[in-house]
Amino acid sequence: MAQSVAQPTTTPTAVPEKLPIGAIVPWAVFFGILMLVLLYFVGAEQGATSVMSGSDVHEWVHDARHLLGFPCH
Repeated sequence: MAQSVAQPTTTPTAVPEKLPIGAIVPWAVFFGILMLVLLYFVGAEQGATSVMSGSDVHEWVHDARHLLGFPCH
């Protein structure tokens, strides 16, 4: 009587490909500038440094100002 023995099979492991730093830098700069613009509108868009007239931007981001600890009253 013949016995069959299962042979172990080797499965190839996935090796992550390295992402070149040159591909990350433009996106990091873009999102950094975007975050600074958003921080400006949430934190400083009122008073003497106001870019837009009126209080519309202030009212849109009012709750975010309080959440981030910016005083506005």
